[in-house]
Amino acid sequence: MKNRKPQLAAFLALALPAIFMSAPSQAASYPEKPVTIIVPFSPGGVVDTITRIIGDKLSARYGQPVVVENKAGAGGTIGTGYVAHAPADGYTLLSVSPGHAVAPSLYKNLGWNPIRDFRAVEGFGIVPNVFVVPPSVPAKNMAELIEMARKSDTPLTYATAGIGTSNHLSGALLSEMAHIKLEQVPYRGQPLALNDLLADRVTMMPLTIALAKPRIESGKLRPLAVTTAQRATALPDIPTVAEAANLPDYAVGTWFGFVARKQVPDDIIDKLSKDIAETLAMPEVKEKLTGIGLQIQPQNPQEFDAYIDAEYKKWSRVLKQAGIKPQ
Repeated sequence: MKNRKPQLAAFLALALPAIFMSAPSQAASYPEKPVTIIVPFSPGGVVDTITRIIGDKLSARYGQPVVVENKAGAGGTIGTGYVAHAPADGYTLLSVSPGHAVAPSLYKNLGWNPIRDFRAVEGFGIVPNVFVVPPSVPAKNMAELIEMARKSDTPLTYATAGIGTSNHLSGALLSEMAHIKLEQVPYRGQPLALNDLLADRVTMMPLTIALAKPRIESGKLRPLAVTTAQRATALPDIPTVAEAANLPDYAVGTWFGFVARKQVPDDIIDKLSKDIAETLAMPEVKEKLTGIGLQIQPQNPQEFDAYIDAEYKKWSRVLKQAGIKPQ
């Protein structure tokens, strides 16, 4: 009997590449059914608004419903936990903001981790905060505010929308980097915090730019600096904290994007990333997003993954140094 091993090897050498080349990409037919995007906060907020703007365009593009579902509670951790246990098929996405990276420093026994359990789909950009003070505060710029804090017998107060929000992170990082004592006064949302700022009950607030701009223009609040690494396009004459306080590594903002389960296939992630990047470039989408203060800075999956990892590490350090422990 002839030795058939060389013949079999030759057959496999020709057949196997053909088999793999003919295997259909999962992304080729994606999506074949409705896609759900979980917003882990209540309807009407900026995360919800941005998600719906992008979701509407994706729905039109795909010819499939893209359903935005709000699962709010516990600082966004309930909705995030839902996605962490959803099927890893690309049909359930999560809309994220800084709380996604901060939550492990604030909550015990989450059951999920932003790095271990999720992968980036696409980053959209960032909304700056603006350090603002009422006219009664004598500081005319950030350097004067820092000097004022150093000379004060008691910590200066700053209003926030709650522990772990970008307002809180902005103040905590300034306190750490400038070596000054600041006291956070948390509220249930920015509107309540803003009311007390306007009433002179707190010294300052790192306020989201969409709320800050009209109060600055009316003279009700004085801007000192924006919190992002670059100046805000909506307020280009206001320096950054890095510039105004000579703190070159200072950068905080409310960033946004989509993530998915870690096990979602690469080809589906790549398709979503490409489609979302093209959506962000649409003139009508750009107009809506910039209108709510978003500085559009798309990040592909690799870039956004690296960004979230850096945020996770930075805020773990800052919040630990501020004495904040997971509850």
